[in-house]
Order: sequence, then structure tokens, then C-alpha cells
Amino acid sequence: MELTNRQIVRQDFVDNSIFELINNINPTNHEIDWNIELISEVREQIQLIFIKKLAICDEQTFYPFIE
Repeated sequence: MELTNRQIVRQDFVDNSIFELINNINPTNHEIDWNIELISEVREQIQLIFIKKLAICDEQTFYPFIE
């Protein structure tokens, strides 16, 4: 089983948005390089907010993955 193009686009959108957020709220002039481990850590916390606290979607909707 593979992710659909739509699911890949969603993953890219989430990861890129988080990367932009990290750089936009960075209080220094130092640009933060792409780091998927850091992005994943932030993504997991944001995902918990959408799934547990707001209860507006499930994991697959927020960030599609292969089970």
C-alpha cells in the first residue's frame, strides 16, 4: 500500500508549514535549517491539539500515514 498523491501533498503541506512556523517565530536572525526530526517533534504536539484537545480530526486526516 502506498500513500495517494493527495496524502503526500497533505504531508508536504504540514511539514512545510511547520518549518515556516519555526523560522517565523525564531527570535534570532539565525535561519533554522530543515530538520525533519525537529519538524516531526513539533508536528506531534500540534497533532495532539487537533486530535485530543479540539477533537476535530483523526490522525490520518491531520497527517496521513500507512498503517
